[in-house]
Order: sequence, then structure tokens, then C-alpha cells
Amino acid sequence: MNAQHYETLRYETRGPIARIWLNRPEVRNAQSRQLLGELDEALVRAQADNDIRVVVLAGTGAHFSAGHDLKNARAERPNPTVEERWAYEEQYFYAGCMRLFDLTKPTIAQVQGACIAGAFMLANACDLIVCADDAFFSDPVAHSLGTAGLEVLIHPWVMGMRKAKELLFTGRRMSADEARDIGMVNQVVPRDALDEVAMTLAGQIAAAPPFGMQLLKRSLNRTWDAQGLRVALSAHFDAHQLSHVSDEFQRKLKAGLDTTIKATREVGR
Repeated sequence: MNAQHYETLRYETRGPIARIWLNRPEVRNAQSRQLLGELDEALVRAQADNDIRVVVLAGTGAHFSAGHDLKNARAERPNPTVEERWAYEEQYFYAGCMRLFDLTKPTIAQVQGACIAGAFMLANACDLIVCADDAFFSDPVAHSLGTAGLEVLIHPWVMGMRKAKELLFTGRRMSADEARDIGMVNQVVPRDALDEVAMTLAGQIAAAPPFGMQLLKRSLNRTWDAQGLRVALSAHFDAHQLSHVSDEFQRKLKAGLDTTIKATREVGR
């Protein structure tokens, strides 16, 4: 895959800022294997570029992302073994999110519209989130798929345990304003101001000396690590994989993809 050309992303630079756009607006930027692979390459590219000081992750069109591309998964991996599913999800979901989390350069998620399930993981792996007033967040998979939440259980770390349990147990949607009020989102702005506000914030951060900023981010992330973040995330990934072999999950699979997608939309309201 050519690191200078992407089919499912747009990569642009503006001075010391790199902005990576998820670019499948016709499917609400659903995350196919190709998109996640290209995103990983784009992050490596931004990390290696000494001229880049801040990375912004955004989505083209009306929505940031609807999460994992279930139709793509059914077509490419119709009946994976336990081992195949584990390897795939470890590479594309878990390791991909942790690469974003561990990027030495500050990251900003620029979110509008839907930010669902797998998209929730990506946005919350960023250091900051700026979102439009039409944005909403949800993780309905415990209801719609019968799995133990997402692959990366970042929720209690970014919103607090009580609110995380409420969101996960009900599968409901969280508005942009509510996400800001609980501290998960930094700023909520009108939709037409989102682009400018995100890039202005990125510019303010990029003005700081980069090495000091790198050390500061490392220390802040280590604060979470000292509290057990990495151990907890890794342990949950194992539990998530176990939930794939449950009778409940198998019944959801047999009901068909269309039923699952419909349930995801309904429970997330």
C-alpha cells in the first residue's frame, strides 16, 4: 500500500498540523479493513514526519464514523475461527487504537454527526475531542451483538465509571452537550465552525516546543498507566473475545446482519 496515496482516507498538512480524514462518506465512514490499514499507515507517516507537531482525526461528510463496517466484515470474513477473529481484532481494532493513543504527538478528534462503537474507540484514543453540536456518541453492541462492549473498553477512563455503565448497559446515545458536561469532550461548537475551531486549537498546541510537549503527553498518559489503564484494556480485550463464542452472540449472527444493523440503530436512539 502506497503511504503517499490512500483510497479510504485523505491526508493533508497545514504547516505543523497533519489532518487525517476518514473518507467513506457514502457509508458514514464505516471502518473497513482497508480504511483501518490505511489509517495505521497514515499515523506512522505523521509520527515519522519531524515537521508535524499535531495530528487531527476527522471524517468527511455528515458523520465522523458509524464504527466497524459490518457488511465488509461479513463479505471478507464470513465465518472466522476463534483464532482468526482474535488475530484480526487484535491487529485492526486493539493495536490500531493503541497506536493512536501512544502517538507521541498531541491528537485531536474532530467529530460531527454519528460517533458509534468502533468510532467511539478512535475518537477517545485521541488526546482531545472537539465536536459539532449535532454529534452523538453511542456503544450499543452489548444489545445489538451480545458482545462484552467494544474491543477497547476506554469508556470508564474518559467519562467516569457511573456514566460508562449507564451508556454501556443501555446502549443509548449521548449528545455532544452531555459528553462535554461529563468531561469526555473539550468543546462543542456549531457545525459550520467545527473545522476552524479544531484547526485553531491544533495551531495553539503546535506553537509549543515539540520535545517538551512530547514529554508532557508521555507523563500524562503514564498517569493513566499507573492507575492500570493498559492492564485493564488488555484484560477486557480477552473478555470481548470470549463473548464471541457465547450462545447469545451466535444467535445474533444467525438472525442475520440486517437484523443486527437494525437493532444497532434502534437501541442507540
